Amino acid sequence: MHQSPHDPYVRVRGAREHNLKGVDVDVPRDVLAVFTGVSGSGKSSLAFGTIYAEAQRRYFESVAPYARRLIHQVGAPKVGEITGLPPAVSLQQRRAAPTSRSSVGTVTNLSNSLRMLFSRAGEYPPGAERLDSDAFSPNTAAGACPRCHGLGQVHDTSEELLVPDPSLSVREGAIAAWPGAWQGKNLRDILDALGYDVDRPWRELPAEQRQWILFTDEQPVVTVHPVRDADRIQRPYQGTYMSARRYVLKTFSDTKSPTLRKKAERFLASAPCPDCGGSRLRPEALAVTFGGRTIAELASLPLTDLAELLDGGSETARVLTGDLKSRIAPVVELGLGYLSLDRSTPTLSAGELQRLRLATQLRSGLFGVVYVLDEPSAGLHPADTEALLTVLERLKAAGNSVFVVEHHLEVVRGADWLVDVGPGAGEHGGRVLYSGPPAELASVEESATAAFLFDEAPGPAREVREPRGWLEVGPVSRHNLREVTAEFPLGAFTAVTGVSGSGKSTLIGELTEELEGVDRLVRVDQRPIGRTPRSNLATYTGLFDVVRKVFAATDAAREQGYGVGRFSFNVAGGRCETCQGEGFVSVELLFLPSTYAPCPDCGGARYNPETLRVAYRGRNIAEVLDLTVEAAAEFFADVPAAARSLGTLLDVGLGYLRLGQPATELSGGEAQRIKLASELQRGRRGHTLYLLDEPTTGLHPADVEVLMDRLHGLVDAGHTVVVVEHDMTVVADADWVIDLGPGGGDQGGRIVAAGPPQRVARARDSATAPYLARVLP
Repeated sequence: MHQSPHDPYVRVRGAREHNLKGVDVDVPRDVLAVFTGVSGSGKSSLAFGTIYAEAQRRYFESVAPYARRLIHQVGAPKVGEITGLPPAVSLQQRRAAPTSRSSVGTVTNLSNSLRMLFSRAGEYPPGAERLDSDAFSPNTAAGACPRCHGLGQVHDTSEELLVPDPSLSVREGAIAAWPGAWQGKNLRDILDALGYDVDRPWRELPAEQRQWILFTDEQPVVTVHPVRDADRIQRPYQGTYMSARRYVLKTFSDTKSPTLRKKAERFLASAPCPDCGGSRLRPEALAVTFGGRTIAELASLPLTDLAELLDGGSETARVLTGDLKSRIAPVVELGLGYLSLDRSTPTLSAGELQRLRLATQLRSGLFGVVYVLDEPSAGLHPADTEALLTVLERLKAAGNSVFVVEHHLEVVRGADWLVDVGPGAGEHGGRVLYSGPPAELASVEESATAAFLFDEAPGPAREVREPRGWLEVGPVSRHNLREVTAEFPLGAFTAVTGVSGSGKSTLIGELTEELEGVDRLVRVDQRPIGRTPRSNLATYTGLFDVVRKVFAATDAAREQGYGVGRFSFNVAGGRCETCQGEGFVSVELLFLPSTYAPCPDCGGARYNPETLRVAYRGRNIAEVLDLTVEAAAEFFADVPAAARSLGTLLDVGLGYLRLGQPATELSGGEAQRIKLASELQRGRRGHTLYLLDEPTTGLHPADVEVLMDRLHGLVDAGHTVVVVEHDMTVVADADWVIDLGPGGGDQGGRIVAAGPPQRVARARDSATAPYLARVLP
């Protein structure tokens, strides 16, 4: 193992993270290396859990002793030794919870450059003093519009929202926004004591009375004499009036209860702030222009248009605009030129967000670094994948190593080196089947990747189903869709395609339960199934309730008097109180985001020693939560409620996940398939419309086949399935295709072609057609 200091390989020895079985592998530096394998085979454990985690640990080792102490708590990856490892940068799909203040401009730092341009080279009104760049940011006190606090929207309400049925009297509940139970009765009694007629229909009350009841800011105090009930005496009390508007706004801004907040939201309408017109900035900042436009106007333009406008001006302006244009170039190159700087981060897909971070890295000019990327092709149309490969080549050409975890076959074919992990998922994976140039993978019989990588023959043509009827949507004008009307066949499988930003998600967002022909609608998106380690696969699917009942029914539990609650890690009693049942404690790092470390008392088991003494078939509750879905299906084979739930998880290809795997460790694609499984295990009533947004994200081609069987099974059972999809093998397998485009942003937003796959593959203006034609028989 004693190599020269210039060893050209990253050499991993004895990696045992998650399901890796003592893996030894050598990966050359300064190449584009792709890690492949079925979902759950262990490729992310090798690339992220081992190689990147070790690089990060070494970085921490080199910093202050204070930080080093914390790293011991976080733990090192389970690996014998890694040599030849340069510093690493990771770009993962997991999204933090972005706030409405986070935007394309803040993620890419382009906003900073634009603010600097306005501060130094903007055209100021005569006599106005120069503003600091902070004064052009809606996220600082110096720049934010005082009325909407820099959010651009104000929430307010109206009589129509507060009183949906004006034929009712106040006593009959005309003011729907008021709280229920005693608090609502109290407000009604106060109005009565103030001399208002609470028994007259709302519409018959004088306008000024209605206005005061709903909108006054006064809070008069009166003595209320409650109506006496025969069975209890109620004494007079001092009651304070609060108008319906005041109550709704107060509840919306102060309540900690999601239910109350959701109720209050029903009575609020958000509108652009009347002071700043939605631009989020103070008047002083909006008075400064560049090329005749305000900073808000420039921030709302697509980046391709913004780059064209940044010309001319003084010498200072030329330096600053040059910098801005060079920062915009990699974003446009990655197919994101349709985004504007003010587009908020929560409206972006995980793939768009990761490509924005990638563009920022391109600009940072690092070299000698290992970039570890998590499926950069996720959410990418085949036309954009070519641009992605060019960018990865540029990172490599700048003297870096690029290690990519990827399923997209075009990216795999573009690799210099392949590391194939498998052969199966979970217990059946965790071995390196092959490490070397892509061409030689063909001779590895065990590899699931080889079967798809070298067999480019299209599958057999499938008989296209006849629709039972049609769902009509539109005309829709939202985001970049302009008066678009679309028809979706009922009882068929529809794929919605188009380049990133062409309007696909906006269009399927218009499919609602109100439409004629939809009995029940199920939206299966990629949002996380929970935001903390407390939420997991077992709790989300309801399987945990079954497992707890099984444990509570054991003799040992009965002897101790333990009920079902004893086996929950969410309530006091059976859980470990040090970590309060999380299994982790949060470790605060001074200048870095806080991280989780296993609990020092229970070692991550989540329960106290007394609870762990109760066993079912030789395993305690923590050991059962540590089983994979596949192992649990055997373990609970004779418990019908558990077997059904585990069976649907196996059907969507999630046999490798652990029952207690925290929601924070799941990818968007896994979260989506868990939601699909929980939906499949319900007894289905009547016709259901299933909407899925890129269901194949994060799936190996072998897993895509399993998922497609399930989705076609739903259609055969009489349901309708609509998917937004970039995987052409899935699109070729659909009954109907709706292709949007031809480009993204302003260049998209119309239906370019619609019909069976064979017809769409011949469409003239379609960016999808040539790629679809390649996979059709």
